[in-house]
Order: sequence, then C-alpha cells, then structure tokens
Amino acid sequence: MKLIAHRGNVHGENPSEENKPEYIDAAIDKGYDVEIDVRYDIKSEKLFLGHDEAQHSVTWYWLAARKDNLWIHCKNLDALYHFSHGTSGFNYFWHQEDYFTLTSKRYIWTYPGQAYTPRSVIVMPEWRYEDWDMLKVMDCHGICSDFVGRLK
Repeated sequence: MKLIAHRGNVHGENPSEENKPEYIDAAIDKGYDVEIDVRYDIKSEKLFLGHDEAQHSVTWYWLAARKDNLWIHCKNLDALYHFSHGTSGFNYFWHQEDYFTLTSKRYIWTYPGQAYTPRSVIVMPEWRYEDWDMLKVMDCHGICSDFVGRLK
C-alpha cells in the first residue's frame, strides 16, 4: 500500500512547511509518496507549490525528477491544462469536494469517508477513523494523510 504524505506532512499538520520543496524531499527521502498542490501562472509561465496561493516556485525539471513519488493536485485550470497537454508520466488530478476523482494514472482519489476500491487512495482517514491499525489492512491502493508516519 502506498503511503502518501499530504503536502509533505508525515507526523501531523505543519502549515509553515507544507508544500515547500525541501519538506517534500524530506518525506520522499523517508520512503513516502507526497501529495502536492501545484499552480501554473500563465503570465510568468512558472510553476508554484501552494495550497491557497502560489508560494514556492519550482521547475518542470524539479517535478520530473520526483514524478514517481508525486501525486499532483492541480489547483488551477492552467495547471491542469499544462499537465494534460505535452507532459507524460506525471500523476495529476483536480478535485474540490468530489466524492471520487480519477487521476491521470487511473487511481481513484477518494474523498474522506466515501466507499473505496483496490484502486482507491483513501484521503485523510483521520477525519473518519480512530483505529489506525485497521487502516494498515484496508484493501486500497494507498492512503493520503497528514499522519502517514503512524502507518509505516
């Protein structure tokens, strides 16, 4: 099962570090995949990481070097457009509060508390489940959480 660090978080929310390139690298170095928030600024033709706003500039090269470990949440239409035209190998998606979203690699990004399948990524189980030992045996592709360190 894939363990996906939400915005790089492994042991709980850390808003001041989330989506920072070095924070993401630290989670990958610990053996986790990472869900990141990506924005594309069409005026400057630059990529940025950041949940609510463009905060940390990154390059296509930076993303490509980590693409096997990234789950890219496109935060604006321009990001979704650029990933869907002219790139390959990235695992990206867009969603708001949809119960289910299909990623570009055909995994089902599953909103908290919804039913899941063996191709699903269960998102933020801490919002619903208290028994973390139960999560270790769920028949799903992965779990995305701020607390993936509890599952390793």
